[in-house]
Amino acid sequence: MVLKYGAVLTSAADAAVGDSESSALLAGEAAPSVRQKEGHASMLSSVSNLSNTIIGSGMLTFPLAMASSGIIPGILTCVFSGCIGAFGLYLLSLSARYAPHRSSSFFAVAQLTFPQAAIFFDAAIAIKCFGVSISYLIIIKSLIPNVVESLYHDLTSPNTNPPAWALSGRNWITIIMFILVPLAFFRRLDSLRYASYVVLFSVVYLLAIVITCYFNPLEGTAPAGDIHLIHFTPNFISTFPVQVFAFTCAQNLFPIFNELKTNSRQRMNIVIGTSIGSAIMVYEAIALFGYLTFGSKVGANIIAMYPSTSLFIAIGQLAIVVLIMFSYPLQVQPCRNCLDKIFHVGAPIKVSNGNNDDEIVDEDHAVADMSPLKHTLLTAAITGFGFIIAYFVDNLEMVLSFVGAIGSTTISFILPGLLFWKISRDDPSVSRALNRAALALAGYGCCVFVFCLGYNIYRIFNPLVISSR
Repeated sequence: MVLKYGAVLTSAADAAVGDSESSALLAGEAAPSVRQKEGHASMLSSVSNLSNTIIGSGMLTFPLAMASSGIIPGILTCVFSGCIGAFGLYLLSLSARYAPHRSSSFFAVAQLTFPQAAIFFDAAIAIKCFGVSISYLIIIKSLIPNVVESLYHDLTSPNTNPPAWALSGRNWITIIMFILVPLAFFRRLDSLRYASYVVLFSVVYLLAIVITCYFNPLEGTAPAGDIHLIHFTPNFISTFPVQVFAFTCAQNLFPIFNELKTNSRQRMNIVIGTSIGSAIMVYEAIALFGYLTFGSKVGANIIAMYPSTSLFIAIGQLAIVVLIMFSYPLQVQPCRNCLDKIFHVGAPIKVSNGNNDDEIVDEDHAVADMSPLKHTLLTAAITGFGFIIAYFVDNLEMVLSFVGAIGSTTISFILPGLLFWKISRDDPSVSRALNRAALALAGYGCCVFVFCLGYNIYRIFNPLVISSR
């Protein structure tokens, strides 16, 4: 049964439960007690997981993005993209409070706004996350042989080569899956906090490389090209979407909201602000120091610009692999959750008081917790099919660019704005300005959608554009 959107807030629902229990006690009756779900994730864990979802290998392209426009526009567009991303997350966190207690998701919110389209929203998110997870595996397969070769030469004689099996990306991706698959089976996002800590350490190391190599250039570093405060080039068209999608993490906002202990509006704002703010500072630092080091000659991968003969840089390449590797489970989990909604629509959640003798239905439209069998089958399917595709395919750039342009735009801008606009427009506690701003975000998302989709179609007929990036 679909509840009418905007009818009851979570806090109002909690108050209603309390009033009903008080009335029952006054009447001499035993009121059924509802065990509300409790969150156990800390602020540090939530910020780390959300930051890990945001910061990825795309940060290595930011120096090129700055070179395509100049220092001042590069700084401003990064801040603008971060603020837009933060606003979308803020709207999702507000929308989550209309959903059942700690059972919020795109599906649950869509059931209150556009119930007939809810399954299509989840399908779009699942496809997007599955595509990104495959891209991570392909990147790992292509990077590890180079990392092995660099480390082998640095730690042994430069004239010797590593064994042939160690230069096979397929061998390495098979080995890596023995690490990634167990992580992908974790049910809660909070369980991946230690992996996120490792990723953030890798980000700090990469940041140290870019800053250190600016003040103390390595021997063999190419001389810098021209540096401009404002200088737009044709590459700006291809690099601007990199900045727009660099803050994509909406797929994990709802799990963080559900798992965060005391998920008040203020604490959620701190999580969002800290995560986005940290990402902006990392992107800006890498973009600025990378651009100042190489100027107009900077490439699409800033780490590849430094001499690979240095152990310092070789470890940095390994840090990129670690960063991508431990970001993989953060794509599997939302993909699995969305598939669960698609294949099991409408089953209510039952909760008990802990004594196994007083079960009731918590919310009419909430979906049931995933059974162990279903959890295993979905996880095995996502990781298995993803591995097979990544094992045999070396380049899915064009397909994944369409998936990213459609999926990332939808879940980062269009859905946050559209869902909050619909669910709050009859809520007197929500200002009209905020409601209109949500609709404006959805409109911005539509513009980005058309631009990125059109640009990808243009690239099909003008492949030279790809080589210029």
